[in-house]
Amino acid sequence: AARGIDLPKLDLVIHADLPTNQETLLHRSGRTGRAGRKGVSALIVPPQARKKAERLLRFAKLTADWGPAPSAEAVSQRDEERMMSDPAWSEPISETETASVQKLTALHSHEAIAAAYLRLYHSRQSAPEELSDPTARAPQKERAPFGPSTWFSVTGGRDQGREPKRLLPMICKAGDLTKEDIGAIRIAPTESFVEIRQSSLAGFLKALDGTREIEAGVILQQLDKAPDLASGPRGPSGPRPTTASKRRKPLEDRGDHPSEAPRQHKPAPQSPRPKRAPRPEDTRPEGVVEPLKKKKKAPTKGKADHKLKGGGKAPKAGKPGKPGLAPKVGKPSSKKNKARRAAALQSKANQGGQGAPRRKGPPPQG
Repeated sequence: AARGIDLPKLDLVIHADLPTNQETLLHRSGRTGRAGRKGVSALIVPPQARKKAERLLRFAKLTADWGPAPSAEAVSQRDEERMMSDPAWSEPISETETASVQKLTALHSHEAIAAAYLRLYHSRQSAPEELSDPTARAPQKERAPFGPSTWFSVTGGRDQGREPKRLLPMICKAGDLTKEDIGAIRIAPTESFVEIRQSSLAGFLKALDGTREIEAGVILQQLDKAPDLASGPRGPSGPRPTTASKRRKPLEDRGDHPSEAPRQHKPAPQSPRPKRAPRPEDTRPEGVVEPLKKKKKAPTKGKADHKLKGGGKAPKAGKPGKPGLAPKVGKPSSKKNKARRAAALQSKANQGGQGAPRRKGPPPQG
């Protein structure tokens, strides 16, 4: 309903869910403002989504009027007003309805007919709900005192991986208890303690049937009094080591091991580093910039000063005493190179020079 749909004479838009961005909010709300008309755009915002709604309105540059949801009484009153203002009350009775109207008035009183109409009218609509105030906080449930109890010790503690979430179902299953029958669970480093309600103690001992081992390696032992848990917040053996106690020992308290010996700081150099020479002063007049001088590249030995067209290298000059041959192009054993060498030798021989001896075999094809 946000895009591409023209809904004429729409005067109310209700956002049952908050839009994902401000553009969708504007497009959905804009369905009420077609062709210069006006309407109402309402957002249903639960308390946990209040900040998200405020952020969407701020990004869309909109100002909203915040208010609580209508009460169930207000909704019922609005339904009754809508029913009373229905134009069907002023319409005349048609001929097809006359017989049914006379039959109803003959069988029932006017009050019974009106009450039946109200029931039928309300059955077609959902019953209004009474919502809580979004600004009111839920009352915190006060925990009732646990009452008289008996403590049991359990073998194994924090060092053996004992946790309350594992001990609770274990004891409930072995002693046929519920979680309401178990009070505090304290985990010490090597031992654990469980508090059981005094009224459930007889049934607990009966379910154990004289055994104290509820699982393999887990043994229960009844205590005469509550354990002394005041020596540390984590159990009888004292608190966990703090971060300060885990810090590394100072250097003077370490052993003679080379890896634990204190570091030897290097002495500072006696003579300071030489200072750099100051830059020469700029004697050029203000506003004058000299062009950069390009450095000339030194000629490379063994390379020609020019290149052939197409990116090839220039031919090397022939050595003295030997006839100049055609430049090498591609593979030396290709047909073209063989033909070029043969043509070069033939032209040298025709000029009267002493060419290279001919090869045995058929003459090269031109």
